[in-house]
Amino acid sequence: MSLRPRGTAAAALAVAAALALSACGGGDGGDADAAKADGGKKAAVATGGKDFADAAKKTASYGTDAKAGEFPRTVTHAMGKTEIKAAPQRVVVLDVGEFDNVVSLGLKPVGYAPSEGDAAIPSYLKKDAGAPKSVGTINSLNLEAIAGLRPDLILGSQLRAADKYDELSKIAPTVFSIRPGFTWKENYLLNAQALDRTQQAESALAAYEKKAEKLGDDIGPDKPTVSMVRYMPDRLRLYAKASFIGTILEDVGLPRPENQQIDDLAAEISPEKIDEADADWIFTGVYGDPKATQRDTARSNPLWKNLKAVREGRAKDVSDETWYLGLGVTSADLVLDDLRADLAK
Repeated sequence: MSLRPRGTAAAALAVAAALALSACGGGDGGDADAAKADGGKKAAVATGGKDFADAAKKTASYGTDAKAGEFPRTVTHAMGKTEIKAAPQRVVVLDVGEFDNVVSLGLKPVGYAPSEGDAAIPSYLKKDAGAPKSVGTINSLNLEAIAGLRPDLILGSQLRAADKYDELSKIAPTVFSIRPGFTWKENYLLNAQALDRTQQAESALAAYEKKAEKLGDDIGPDKPTVSMVRYMPDRLRLYAKASFIGTILEDVGLPRPENQQIDDLAAEISPEKIDEADADWIFTGVYGDPKATQRDTARSNPLWKNLKAVREGRAKDVSDETWYLGLGVTSADLVLDDLRADLAK
């Protein structure tokens, strides 16, 4: 099973520059709003922050020495150590990644903090998620609502809610990963250790790894290059290696254009430079309302229409919900299904 960090992103960018380049909203793209609320612990793990590159490796070192079924257990995590006295049953999740993780492990969260402007439960999780109550949004948590749910465990991340950790930990035992995104496998195992479901998580990750390897084999040795384009309200991104989708493409063994072979979350371009998205296949996502993004502007550009992938019908819209916002093993598995449908014919 491949759980090592994906590259060693150089922390050459200053935090201020990182905040200027980070996106609003959830998923891999929420660094800016999260970091603005806390210029220290949050900013350090935002894209380009001093601890960004080592986030996966550090997260993998966290966890517990407790044996299966053993409680109380103490879990070491991004914000320190937390004692969990009994197997959690009422879990509040503070991001989509934790939501995906908990549901995949057979639990129904009692509370959930959705992305800004979207209170809906992710459609791909609805079947098994139960009916969790909203506890604010990722960047604006409602502590009173969380307390009212009487949770026995809160799962989140340093990037999203470092400034709320002390208050949250007074409500219930709270375990934080460092950040969402390219650390999704390590986050999953950390969450599983808090829930005493490590064996289940390891089995799910092993199945994912096997599925990704099989897909790579079935595509064959002459693999096409894949470009990941995401339209957002205030920017256009080419997602790179240190992202959720970047790790999946790497697991399958799909090559990327040179400008996306960087140990960072994404490269940013203007609609006037959409030709920099060129590849054998282009997969595009849209965060939020397409009309609030520059998607139409970019696609009306003759440079877009002349791209080889566009001319040959290999530019395809994908689900932003799973490819970018999911950040867990369930969504990763669905991305593999989508890739197979297009590339393993």
